[in-house]
Amino acid sequence: MGPVSGGLDPQLADRRAALVDLDGTLVDSEPANQAAYRSYFTERGWEVGPDVYREFAGRRGADVFAQLAGPWTGEDAAMLVEGVLSHVDHDAHPLRPMTGAAELIRRLHEAGVAIALVTSAKLAWAEYAVGEVLGVRDLFTELITWERTDAGKPDPAPYLLGAEALGVPPADAVALEDTVPGLRSALGAGVGLVIGLSTGTDAPTLLAGGAHRVVAGPADLLRS
Repeated sequence: MGPVSGGLDPQLADRRAALVDLDGTLVDSEPANQAAYRSYFTERGWEVGPDVYREFAGRRGADVFAQLAGPWTGEDAAMLVEGVLSHVDHDAHPLRPMTGAAELIRRLHEAGVAIALVTSAKLAWAEYAVGEVLGVRDLFTELITWERTDAGKPDPAPYLLGAEALGVPPADAVALEDTVPGLRSALGAGVGLVIGLSTGTDAPTLLAGGAHRVVAGPADLLRS
């Protein structure tokens, strides 16, 4: 598929800022993430069900380890995350751009919309994804990553910081999210328009989670 040219969804073009999630929104990282958790848990001899893996989607791993009872209870959450990250294998499970993701970022930038990445991922992962995988690092004014907030999604802190970093009231921004914890974070921050992307979570769940609108993916926010 060649590059998509043309315009931008009017609802996005009218916003002063875009606060954009990363994993599941701009890049398909779920295979890499799930494989890393499974590999690490297997190494530790831990057997957990599929519902447990879903708890990590859209949230900082350390927050989940600290709050969710499991075989890791009592261990240092940050060290557990480092253990998981050591099992990430981009050769076996490469990050792949969501269709239309890079073009969406380019068109937001061309429309004069300030852009901040708001992710539960660590900075190194974010830099790799938007730089090496998407090739649009220079179009982001700010990268709000794990290291920059004391509380992660669903707490509103990441989105509040994203809007503050861009100098825009949250009400004048749009948020793009693919998980319910991410939606709750954006809504709690008072983001004016919160769009859910049903790349990994179905549309009814996203709407029930508070999304003002749901699209299938980034390409649906482009106009030819």
